Amino acid sequence: MHKKLFNSFLIITLCFSSINLFANALPNFKPLVEKNSAAVVNISTTIKSSGGISPGLNMPDIPENSPFYEFFKKYFGDVPPGHGPSQERSSLGSGFIISKDGYVITNHHVVKDADEIIVRLNDRSEFVAELVGSDARSDIAVLKLDGKNLPHLKFGDSDKVTVGEWVLAIGSPFGFDYSVTAGIISAIGRSLPNENYVPFIQTDVAINPGNSGGPLFNLDGEVIGVNSQIYSRTGGFMGLSFAVPVNVVENVYLQLKDKGRVSRGWLGVLIQDVTRELAESFDMDHPHGALIAKVIPDGPAEQGGIEVGDIIVKFNGKKVTFSSDLPPLVGSTSIGSTVRVDIIRRAKSKTIEVEILELPTDNEVAAKNSGEKSKLLKNPLNIVAKDLTDKQKQDIDIYDHGIIVEQISVGPAQKSGIRRGDIILLLDNIKVKNIEHFNKLVKELPKDRSISVLIQRRDGPVFLAMKLE
Repeated sequence: MHKKLFNSFLIITLCFSSINLFANALPNFKPLVEKNSAAVVNISTTIKSSGGISPGLNMPDIPENSPFYEFFKKYFGDVPPGHGPSQERSSLGSGFIISKDGYVITNHHVVKDADEIIVRLNDRSEFVAELVGSDARSDIAVLKLDGKNLPHLKFGDSDKVTVGEWVLAIGSPFGFDYSVTAGIISAIGRSLPNENYVPFIQTDVAINPGNSGGPLFNLDGEVIGVNSQIYSRTGGFMGLSFAVPVNVVENVYLQLKDKGRVSRGWLGVLIQDVTRELAESFDMDHPHGALIAKVIPDGPAEQGGIEVGDIIVKFNGKKVTFSSDLPPLVGSTSIGSTVRVDIIRRAKSKTIEVEILELPTDNEVAAKNSGEKSKLLKNPLNIVAKDLTDKQKQDIDIYDHGIIVEQISVGPAQKSGIRRGDIILLLDNIKVKNIEHFNKLVKELPKDRSISVLIQRRDGPVFLAMKLE
């Protein structure tokens, strides 16, 4: 009996010892919070909208002798219907002061379309902020406060961030000012949909609405990121939060501060990932790099000699493992500089020099498919295709090759993902000139490996991998 009690006591003692050892191993965030929280700010915005009866209803003016005149005057005053008192919408977010003379960094989406921006410090003092500039592509905005000797934070180096290290966030989730949450870095260089120019830092730090724009600290108290987004199916935190790396933030901050806008490098290509099947079709030992699906006419890539079907594996000396690695590298490149681009073309390595130009305001190239009738021809891939009309060629900026899929049935093409309305531009990395040429190429396709097919859709070009059965 005594032996059992002793063993139980020993187990409990060991458990408590383990807990104490684990607790002692955790970082003490108290000094970091005490030192830096004063430079973290709460941001509230006001967006004014027209009140009363909407002008979009096209209500006629009410004459003074109308029986309804007094009714409208009672509820809308002397203001004509559709021009009543303004209504206000507000939003909350976070930010931080980065200089003693009052420059503040926050998210673009926090201050977007704001008519008034109020910045509140932790001593309850308030400032009406001036918007210096805002950049939607990085989701960063810069504000200016009319203040002196303000508490401010220090930029760290996000290139030195490693997975697994402790990080801390301060912000105002749901309006709860100066809430502190901590966690670790889960991943770096994350690409998110429609966010091509930001290699996000992923953390498990609890981030909720209102945290946007607040700082992400390392244990040295340096800002290594700006909390920007969460992944959630509920609208609340689910363990996945994303911060804009501070090296991106600093570059955007300096440009907005100096000239009110952000310039980015532009290569002039549309790209996609190299899948295992596509890697096989290009005789690559493993999938990597950014596959060129389209070269923008007269863009830097075309001028430098880059072609559709090339695979960029290095850009300016830096490896391109995934296609998402390329846009941030290009975007951060100085305008007018010449860079080395390492590519794989037809299973051979090649280096090309390209002069980087400035990213246009809108570089999206929409390709439209029209459906004029022409001669139909069946082929072994179980598709019915036709030659392109001059109008279709004009719509996709391609004049010397391509056919359009009219019908498709069960077979290799359908299995690969090709569908009706697709325009086939390349087959096994060879330009498809017309129907007759396409039919000849199909007969010569190998059956022992995957081959690549470049198609054009309404939303742009894309490579598919196809294997004959």
